[in-house]
Amino acid sequence: MAASLSAGLSYLYLISTPIGNLEDITLRALRILKEVDIIACEDTRRTKILLDHYSIKRPLVSFHSYNQDKMCRVLINKIISGENVAVVSDSGTPGISDPGALLVRDAVCENIPVVHIPGPTAFVTALVSSGLPTNGFTFLGFLPRKTGRIKKVLLNLIDIGKTIIFYESPYRIKKTLALCREVFPADTDCVVARELTKKYEEYIRGKITEVYEKINKRGKVKGELVVMLSKRRSLKND
Repeated sequence: MAASLSAGLSYLYLISTPIGNLEDITLRALRILKEVDIIACEDTRRTKILLDHYSIKRPLVSFHSYNQDKMCRVLINKIISGENVAVVSDSGTPGISDPGALLVRDAVCENIPVVHIPGPTAFVTALVSSGLPTNGFTFLGFLPRKTGRIKKVLLNLIDIGKTIIFYESPYRIKKTLALCREVFPADTDCVVARELTKKYEEYIRGKITEVYEKINKRGKVKGELVVMLSKRRSLKND
């Protein structure tokens, strides 16, 4: 264990990593990544790109939705045995819409100290640049895959009075926006953010039907997407 980590204690570190631009990482995050005994990540290939960029060489293990039950126990046991473990997602903050949340739950149950090294989060980055109200919002993560379940979720939010935010895949964005157009009033403001912090970062703004038509005219949509919807016109509390 590196000397600068707390002596006598082993930790679970949640480390936020860039959502696109590799420069968007803190000095503290880089230091902890260099010092921990092992780094758990969704995709070792993607994490290796970041580590290679900063000349960091630490053991990597895969930790994703397909092996989360097994790996939660493995990682908890490593910490109990005296190793410091860092968890990163493919991009952004671990624990949001990924297995990191399950590991934190198990760590808390075992009285293992959990430390978050803060940094980028895609939905916050999108929201603050969207122009939509930020003083009240509901984040849904990823929507269900089935059409009926998506509609049920959206129908329950029609009168929520807050900005609605969710992640969507480029492969499903057209279908999902079509459902949003069916559920929400025509004057609902919509912003879709894509390729955040990258060269081709883009915000597509307008009423829900306008945004749907803009995206539907495109061939292949690229990049992970953040979708935001709002019926509120004021940025102040009502």
